[in-house]
Order: sequence, then C-alpha cells, then structure tokens
Amino acid sequence: MKKSTILIFLLLIAGKYKTLAQQDNTDSNPIGKTKEKTKNKGKVYFYWGWNISQYSSSDIRFYGDNYDFTVQNTKAEDKVAKPIGYDKYLNPGNMTIPQTNARLGYYFHDNWNASIGLDHMKYVVTQFQTAQVSGDINLTSQNEGFTSFNGVYNNTDTILSEEFVSFEHTDGLNYINLEVARVDNLGDYIGLNPDKIQINLTEGLSAGMLIPKTNSKILGKERYDEFHLAGYGISLKGGINVTFFKYFFIQAEVKTGFINLPDIRTTKNSADRAKQHFFFSQQNITFGGIFKVF
Repeated sequence: MKKSTILIFLLLIAGKYKTLAQQDNTDSNPIGKTKEKTKNKGKVYFYWGWNISQYSSSDIRFYGDNYDFTVQNTKAEDKVAKPIGYDKYLNPGNMTIPQTNARLGYYFHDNWNASIGLDHMKYVVTQFQTAQVSGDINLTSQNEGFTSFNGVYNNTDTILSEEFVSFEHTDGLNYINLEVARVDNLGDYIGLNPDKIQINLTEGLSAGMLIPKTNSKILGKERYDEFHLAGYGISLKGGINVTFFKYFFIQAEVKTGFINLPDIRTTKNSADRAKQHFFFSQQNITFGGIFKVF
C-alpha cells in the first residue's frame, strides 16, 4: 500500500512537471502555437495599394459624324507613375497619379468576405504603332488639316499618329467592383497563434462597372474629358495575406479578367463614340487594417 501511494505521488509530480514544461514552451515561442482557429466573422477590413497591369490586343471601333472605322489588334500598355517615391505614391494630394487599389470589406463568415473596391488602372494605346484599319472616313472642310485621312480602308496598314488617333484611359480605367473572396489561414493547420501572425491564402471573384475618364484625340476633334459609365468587367484573383498582431496586414494579389466597353465617349460631340473589349492581368501590393465591429 505504501509503495502504491509513493508511485501515485511520483506520477502526479511527473504529470505536473510535463504540464509546466509545455506551458513554458508555449510562452517562449515567439509566434505562440495554439489549436485555436482564426475567427474573422464580424470583422471589417480596408486596404490601399498600387498595381501594374497588362492588356491583350483589342479591336477598337471609332464612329461618329462622317466616320466609322476599326483599328484592329491594337496594342496597349499601362502607365506606371515615375519616379517612384514619396511625392507620387504616399502624398495624399497625388493619390490618383499612380495606378492604385482600394477596398472595404466585411467578413460574413470566418472564411468568407464581401467587399467593394476600386482598381484604378491606366490604359494607353501604343503611339505610332502600325495597325490594320477597316472602314471609311469622309470628313468635311470644317475639319481642315485632317481631310487627308478621308477614304475607304480595307485592312489598310496605318500608323497611329497623334493626328489620326491618340487614345488612352489615363485618368483612370476605373474598375469599381463587388467581390466575394475566401480566406484560409495556413497557420490554423500548423498551430500558429492567429493573434500574433496569420499567413492567409485568398481567392476571389468580382464583377463591376467601368467608369473611365478617357483622353482621346480623334481626327483633330476636341476631346471629351469627363468620367463616363462605359461598360463592365469581371475578374478572378488569388493572393497571399500576412497579418500581424490581429490588426495590420500586407497583401499581394494576382488578378485576371475581362473588360467590355461598348460606350466610350471620345469627343465633345455626343455622336462620337468608341467601343472595345479586352482581357487584362494585374499584380498589386496593398497595406491595410482589420478590426472587429460585431
């Protein structure tokens, strides 16, 4: 009996020592291992950042009074603000000069959120490229200096000079979209404490409207310089998010999608329009915060 009592006493001491050792190991772990899963439901997040983008070739139809022609397989590129530095990228007064991203979202589930965002991209048709043009131009004498472009075009190789066509959405190829995204914290599977660090994978689907401010010069006509609802877009994204101490995060994303612009205003004359559609890809880096409201 005495031996049994001593044995039980020793086992209790050993169990207590093991528990204390485990607690010490957890406290000494800088990222704090835990079995607790990430709780996001009821949280709001926001972010701001910058992007670069690429575009597929596009057929652009220009039409209006006395002209209707299509520039085929038009090449275009983005316009990254340079030099890269504080004044252009961090000065609030210049926030729309770079290609920027902003988003506000809400977690309706621990792994799912809905958000509204702005992708402020820039789209510039490459000047002086040679493209095939089909259609007709029949300008009157009121367009003095530009009647030399009159004629019938049938897959005619044409240089896109500034006098003929200069076309860009540089005050914003503005994609205002609603998004649903899934977020999974990899740390939940290896026991990281989500209050200290989270390594999240995110995937999402978005759709929305395009409200560009188009800067175009078509056959010498006065340009239209206002925001205009021109079409719609859809897109998919994938990304990685690293959240520090529950409230702050850095997020990098890759996005691809389709944009259709059937109603682009090009000049002061409301009869002058353009239409196009193309695919795009985008890479962005953003910084943001997340906090619980419900």
